Amino acid sequence: MEISFSIDGKPFGKERPRPNRTGHGVYTPERTKMYEYKVAQSASLAFFDEPLDSDIRVCISAYFGIAKSDSKRKKQAKISGEIRPARTPDADNIAKAVLDGMNGVVYKDDKQVIELKVTKQYAEEPRVDVTIEEI
Repeated sequence: MEISFSIDGKPFGKERPRPNRTGHGVYTPERTKMYEYKVAQSASLAFFDEPLDSDIRVCISAYFGIAKSDSKRKKQAKISGEIRPARTPDADNIAKAVLDGMNGVVYKDDKQVIELKVTKQYAEEPRVDVTIEEI
């Protein structure tokens, strides 16, 4: 079984947990919760079954927008892949936000993910494309 879906908008990396005001605990920042919810909504539109209970392969392609001020030559180089986005958020933080957002929707727990591939590239419209396969 293969499931594919897209998350519209700029790629987002999971933020670190923050200490609460008393200093005796931590909480997940609101922006991270909102992005994980957006991932879960996008995944649920593509996947209607019960969460998978098998080993999973995940491919995540994060597409960053191109600056309007870039020259035509630079825009073309970005679209063709000659120039890649070596910038924040880090690939591992993007993956963590996406994987955590799919918990309980596509699979029972992200520990089931045994193969993971994350790429960062440029595109006209920023988004994150996700493909999930049962192994």
